Amino acid sequence: MSKVLIINSSIKGEGSVSRALVESYKADLVKADPKTTFIENDLGVTPLPVLSASNINGFFGNVGESVEASQLAETVEARVSELEAADLIVIGAPMYNFGMSALLKTWFDYVLRSGRTFRYTEAGPEGLVKGKKAVVIETRDGFYSEGDAKAFDHQEGHIRTLLGFIGITDVTFVRSEKMAFGPDAKAAAIEGATKALSELAAAA
Repeated sequence: MSKVLIINSSIKGEGSVSRALVESYKADLVKADPKTTFIENDLGVTPLPVLSASNINGFFGNVGESVEASQLAETVEARVSELEAADLIVIGAPMYNFGMSALLKTWFDYVLRSGRTFRYTEAGPEGLVKGKKAVVIETRDGFYSEGDAKAFDHQEGHIRTLLGFIGITDVTFVRSEKMAFGPDAKAAAIEGATKALSELAAAA
């Protein structure tokens, strides 16, 4: 039995392609192993409060500083615990303005915790969230995996770096690109990503 943490980060709700692809992959995982369990965070529906002067003390454990700080400390602990408990992390990641959504970046801000998910050593930083896999489902209106536009892709490398920094290096990216290139291109992109995810689930 696998424990799967799902992070959706689209602002489009039910109309989100990345969300639909995550749901398709979820169904494939259950088909492959009916005992799979899920923890789900839809950041578009329930966004995490951004770190700010009003709550940052809670991030460092100073929960008595304010109500906001206490609430943040509880939420950070919950998100980190979910990450630690999961065997597989599935991230629905639409591209916004050449990068990940602010919603997803805030989630990373919560779970990158010195001394908990990574630590600094004399040899440099060490990720502490080891032995896990991640599948990142990217949706993009343009085509950024090849050609001249690849230089504008500040999404995939950033996500890979953040996951790797905490010890998750077994990462598979599944892309649905060219979705603004017309109905046929969009349909083909979604079909290709759906097939890739189905094969990925069956091989797990």
